[in-house]
Amino acid sequence: MNKTYLKVGFGLVSIVMTLPSFAGVTFGDPQSELGALTVSGAVRANYQDKHYGELASDEKVKFDAAILRLGYESPDWFGQAEYRCYQYDTFCDFSTLVSGSMGYRLNSTDNISVGLQPIPFGPGRYWDSSFYAGINNTMGLQDALNLGVNYHFEMPSATKVDLAYFATDGGNYHGESKDAARYTGNMVTSSDPLKTDLNEKNMWMARVDQELKFLTTDDLKVSLGGSYWHSDIENKKASADGTRNAWVLFNRINYKNLNIVLTGGKQSISNKDALSPNSSAFGSFDTEYDIANKGYFYTLDTSYVFNNVRDSFNITPYMVLSGFNKKEQGFDDSQRNIVGVAWGYKNVSLYTEYLMSKNDPFVGGTTTSLAAGDDGKWNKLLNIMLIYNF
Repeated sequence: MNKTYLKVGFGLVSIVMTLPSFAGVTFGDPQSELGALTVSGAVRANYQDKHYGELASDEKVKFDAAILRLGYESPDWFGQAEYRCYQYDTFCDFSTLVSGSMGYRLNSTDNISVGLQPIPFGPGRYWDSSFYAGINNTMGLQDALNLGVNYHFEMPSATKVDLAYFATDGGNYHGESKDAARYTGNMVTSSDPLKTDLNEKNMWMARVDQELKFLTTDDLKVSLGGSYWHSDIENKKASADGTRNAWVLFNRINYKNLNIVLTGGKQSISNKDALSPNSSAFGSFDTEYDIANKGYFYTLDTSYVFNNVRDSFNITPYMVLSGFNKKEQGFDDSQRNIVGVAWGYKNVSLYTEYLMSKNDPFVGGTTTSLAAGDDGKWNKLLNIMLIYNF
């Protein structure tokens, strides 16, 4: 099978690592009635060395992305927006709105937010410590942002609850693909007329995150939780509606500077498509690919933070194991495993990581990797990302 090397962009991922964060330039006072607007951003450069069984390495440092962020804070209101401009071949040949929402604080712990925002599915927006992120990111399950409303509240029992409704996905922006110029992995209208033409809507989600106080000490913190996702899927070709049902369980363990996050769940999609009943067309980062409709997914993340090694210099080694075990007969499972180190000093971050992956569309695979699979061989990738925050 000839491999098609898919375009791929990256989201800045950090769930438990202590890396630098910056306020940017702030106008106003967040404690005043008018509030404060903060403008910040980042620029990124990338080097990759690909070992896909064929000559595919760029072997040079390239500009990767420019990021602009806006943040608003006042005693009652808060908001944020982010836009990214990527370079694959030419500057900004792919660009996309990542997020844009406003929220109102009901009290010190409870709030309601509306707009393009992270979905409450899994342990948080990010499930692992790597930059490239696990295979569940490509599946659109982690670091996923859709358009809707989220109600967050907390109980005295250290229980955090999110109840959300997302009317639709985040939309398609500027790129070369038909419908995949987007940040989140969403169902798309395929450029191939024989593949699916799907639109996901009416996404209902709930998440409960419980801190286990009886295990908590000054050094140890343990929590567990779960999420559920139900949505309608409009099949535009068949003029019929299918469904997506997914659930996930997660567990966090933090002992001093050691962090362990275990996430696992099941996805079941009924797309009502006679030609492609076992897989659906998804897209993200200006790339279209198929995903098996049914299977179990998982991520195991382990990291250790060395804070202030020298003059605010932080080092975080990490390991990520992730996979998608498909239920369809004859479909090969997908895996993406990552070992790496994140380095942070003031306004500069550096990720150095090594990926080992199979049946993965974004690491040496094809458009069918996350569905039926490809040649099933392990592909390897050295990924180095330099980030300057301002």
